Amino acid sequence: MKTKNYIDAIRKNICEICCDADNQGRCELSNGEICAVENYLPKIIDIVHRNNSESLEENFKFLRNEICVHCKTSDAEGKCYLRDDVNCSLDRYFPLIVETIKRVDSGKII
Repeated sequence: MKTKNYIDAIRKNICEICCDADNQGRCELSNGEICAVENYLPKIIDIVHRNNSESLEENFKFLRNEICVHCKTSDAEGKCYLRDDVNCSLDRYFPLIVETIKRVDSGKII
């Protein structure tokens, strides 16, 4: 599956409702900020495909162990001030991201 299909689906299903976007779904993060969803999307797709679990808890475990541990906002104990403040878009929208990836895979979203 082409990554572009996933990006297009994410932009339609997540960016349009993201609290960091305007009314048209355009990202309003400042120049110094990076959208974690788009930045880590290839890795997220890989996690969902390798895990292939229906358990959201299991998917979150993979997210924490494979992406969050490398994020500059996580400390050595795995605490993240963005996640604690419900300010990490990846954490906030992760269930919808997983669902969107699975729907693209099934051909229900193109």
